[in-house]
Amino acid sequence: MSWVDTWVQRQGPWQRIGIFLVLLGVHWLPIAMTIYLPGGWFFGSNTAETISLVLLYAGFLCGLPIWGRWIHGWPRPFQRCGLRLQAQFGRDVCVSLVIGALGVFALFGVETLLGWARPSVPSPRLVRFIFEGLLVGLAIGFAEEMLFRGWVLAELEEGYSGPKALVMSALFFGATHYIKPWDEIVSSLPQLLGLVVLGMVLVWARRSPTGPPGKQLTRLGYPLGLHAGLIWGYYIVNVGGLSEYTGQVPEWITGIGNNPLAGLMGVVLLSLIGWPFAKIAKPKTV
Repeated sequence: MSWVDTWVQRQGPWQRIGIFLVLLGVHWLPIAMTIYLPGGWFFGSNTAETISLVLLYAGFLCGLPIWGRWIHGWPRPFQRCGLRLQAQFGRDVCVSLVIGALGVFALFGVETLLGWARPSVPSPRLVRFIFEGLLVGLAIGFAEEMLFRGWVLAELEEGYSGPKALVMSALFFGATHYIKPWDEIVSSLPQLLGLVVLGMVLVWARRSPTGPPGKQLTRLGYPLGLHAGLIWGYYIVNVGGLSEYTGQVPEWITGIGNNPLAGLMGVVLLSLIGWPFAKIAKPKTV
């Protein structure tokens, strides 16, 4: 073991997270240059940012097992991060996917009964949006859960108690959604509380054991499916044009900018979904 290995291993969780991200950025930089610089493969293309992010995330997935074995000695880094590709994992995803989607539908249903929202004429492409939203939800759900409730949470749990790792993970999750121009940060700031609450709910889901008695494990299936289901449900309602707000109550109740996470009702929904997970969650994922 070299002095570099020893030095990195002695660092705290946040320092290790920073080192990994810096190393990832250094390896990704040559690829980014071929995309963004004049004369690059996709310079001036609308797909440049998407391709860049996909390649960056691919680098993260390739680097994670190397990092996990090198720094922590994890024999199966992806499993340590909750990615256990078994039948139970698929069942967990499906169950929580339904919970998330139905939760969004219930939210708009309650608001409709209260007169805060009303049904609207669905888009003629609603069927397409249903399938499209499912794919978008699963893609974002996998990407963010593998990163935040997989690797980042595992790193934090290596150096902090369960409650501290929970709060730090949720705050980090919320803060990283504000890596954007200042005017967009200001306009979307009201959703920060909702993002932090969502981050806590997803940690509780990650720590909730599943499987047959005596063989229960914490997996990434619950948070992945729940995250995807929330996106899917909102995608269907919003893009599919199923509902619209009536303006009878302030936006801070239903959601500023039509974003449920930026409103009291969205936070209440997340709290109701998270409560059962919080009651059965283990102190840590390990």
